[in-house]
Amino acid sequence: MDRQNQVDDNGDAEYRPERQPVFNLPRILVLTILLLVALYLVEAFLLDEEAIGAFMFYMAFTPLRYVYPLAEQGPEWFTTPVTYSLLHGSIEHLAFNILWLTAFGAPVVRRIGPVRYLVFWVLSAAAAAFFHAALHWGEQTVLIGASGVVSALMGAACRFAFPVRGGFNRTYGHLYPRQSILGALRNRTVAVFVGIWFAGNMLIAIGLPLVGQGAGQIAWDAHIGGFLFGYLLFALFDPLPSARH
Repeated sequence: MDRQNQVDDNGDAEYRPERQPVFNLPRILVLTILLLVALYLVEAFLLDEEAIGAFMFYMAFTPLRYVYPLAEQGPEWFTTPVTYSLLHGSIEHLAFNILWLTAFGAPVVRRIGPVRYLVFWVLSAAAAAFFHAALHWGEQTVLIGASGVVSALMGAACRFAFPVRGGFNRTYGHLYPRQSILGALRNRTVAVFVGIWFAGNMLIAIGLPLVGQGAGQIAWDAHIGGFLFGYLLFALFDPLPSARH
């Protein structure tokens, strides 16, 4: 990791770093996006209705699967809490998640590296899935999409990528010291962002449509589960020290 600029404990740059291209994304993040696009194209254009049903059975997450004994299950019992995060139901769904993945995934990947990022993806996807399952236990709901993981990346970024004076820094935010769980909320920008984010998901929960979709199509609970995972547990993945107080 090339750190050309230095930051103090308040997250303020001591001098202006060299400019980088706006779309200079980490390679693992580009590969992630390509995988999401490829799987969507396969499902949308190469599979017939029967094949799509099998595709969803073996890759999508449903709480119903977990009310049956493990002895009656196949490997999808273990894999679907992660593989669901690679599927998307529409081009709008995919584009929305890629947009936010690009914005919040970039500083997190630059900070923790590709291996920790992959572990983070797996565990945050599972956390989001089972937060959803806890509220829909035994129901035949079907969960797909990277929104839970993207929410976890948002939560993780809130712990370090918002300098004390200034907004979200997508390009150089990975260099700032990690804030404590409560300390990050003392940053007004973080507090406002988190407040609006939770309020939006609560409005979805009570039935307010968002971006032309019905609330029933948006897994607001998976969003919250993912965000809490990323925000509360980010220190377990962070190789850099926290801010000194």
